[in-house]
Amino acid sequence: MREFDTIQQMSEALSRGDVTAVELAEAHLVHMEKAVGLNAFVDTNPEVTLAQAKASDERRAKQEGGRLEGIPLGIKDLFCTLGFSANSCSRILAGFRPNYESHVTGRLRAEGAVFLGKLNMDEFAMGSSNETSVHGPCINPWRAEGSEQNLVPGGSSGGSASAVAAGLCLGATGTDTGGSIRQPASLTGIVGIKPTYGRCSRWGIIAFASSLDQAGPMARHVADAALMLNVMAGHDPRDATSSTLPVPDFTAAAMGKDVKGMKIGIPKEFAGDNLGADIRKIWENGAQWLADQGAEIIEVGLPHTEYALAAYYIIAPAEASSNLARYDGVRYGRRAENPKDLEDLYARSRAEGFGDEVKRRILVGTHVLSSGYYDAYYNKAQSVRRLIRNDFTKAFSQVDLLLTPTSPNAAFPIGAELDPLDMYLNDVFTVSTNLAGLPAMSVPAALNAQNLPLGLQLIGPAFGEEKMITAGAALERAAKFHVRPTPWWMPEGDR
Repeated sequence: MREFDTIQQMSEALSRGDVTAVELAEAHLVHMEKAVGLNAFVDTNPEVTLAQAKASDERRAKQEGGRLEGIPLGIKDLFCTLGFSANSCSRILAGFRPNYESHVTGRLRAEGAVFLGKLNMDEFAMGSSNETSVHGPCINPWRAEGSEQNLVPGGSSGGSASAVAAGLCLGATGTDTGGSIRQPASLTGIVGIKPTYGRCSRWGIIAFASSLDQAGPMARHVADAALMLNVMAGHDPRDATSSTLPVPDFTAAAMGKDVKGMKIGIPKEFAGDNLGADIRKIWENGAQWLADQGAEIIEVGLPHTEYALAAYYIIAPAEASSNLARYDGVRYGRRAENPKDLEDLYARSRAEGFGDEVKRRILVGTHVLSSGYYDAYYNKAQSVRRLIRNDFTKAFSQVDLLLTPTSPNAAFPIGAELDPLDMYLNDVFTVSTNLAGLPAMSVPAALNAQNLPLGLQLIGPAFGEEKMITAGAALERAAKFHVRPTPWWMPEGDR
């Protein structure tokens, strides 16, 4: 089976009859089995996958194909999806198989996508390295030059990023609460889009922090991610925060439109002394690439950026402690055996079911919501959130988009950053957009000195995905990032 580089190429081959959806699905399932060492997929159901592919071939024969007809995709484990588990990579939800479909995956399914299985992630999306999963860490398909050390793919959508970067699928769903699409996209050399809050429905997605969570696509190319977003986005009456605005043609926005006349802001606060030289150089290159294509580069200020990380790690755990209170061993989820009483049932079910990072955030969230600390922490963090949003509003009165690094570092070795505070700093460039509800995307830009990928982040105003995707495609053309990881994870005869 020949390898396809883009969803468009695969779709055209299906339309010509060069390959069938069943053949594609079978080839991907074989590839996934050979790449099991990456630990990207945590649940597969070949019977369901092949049934979807067969139905896709039948629709195409009747000329009834959708926009993703026959395209094999991976699905992050917190999307409720018929035929597969949805455990959020947590012991407390082990064995849960939903009998309903999330709105986002339902839209993908309606357009003919074929689901290959569920992808690894940090437990309940809490993490920046995909090391908190009950299934064990997912592994980045990239390795530093001359090294055989396994690296993290980023998190929480690490399985999605790893699978796409390794070519196990051309696209995957992710979710982004504080950078969980963009940071792993940067660390694995792929494209990741976090849409405006409300652009994609949250219905049927296992919640982390309800005012911050947003689903989005991950793919190898900007055009593929734009196509997926076109399908995933849209109003859902079951989600009270779902936008009723019409969905623009994001795919057209990615097709070679120029950025001439666009004003691109460079936030001066992101250029701190601790910014690595390689990150700084790639950021400067990105600004020059856009300037060379006719954009105007303008320095702007986001003065409250320094408080974003602190505010995020108050608001997100607070919402997590509320959302995860439902997992009590009574209604659903893991239930402790032979409890002495109700209190023992609650305590042991949660202690046995949740991992350390989830417990840590529940404790932090419960603390900041308690009566003695609510005003001092939670209310103050919400006030800071408003100031951060105001900063963005002022910046976007001067510029069309912002350009920043995506991550302060490249992929690091598994187990290398165990201190929670150090791990939280991985989100320093991404959390402010979640607090403000704005769209942002990561585009692969270059390799660092160790031959590991680094990404650039574009941030747009609310519901400004079109211009953002146009600029992302312009960055993609200039960067010419066509390198792929050496498939060390495959059997020698298949490399």
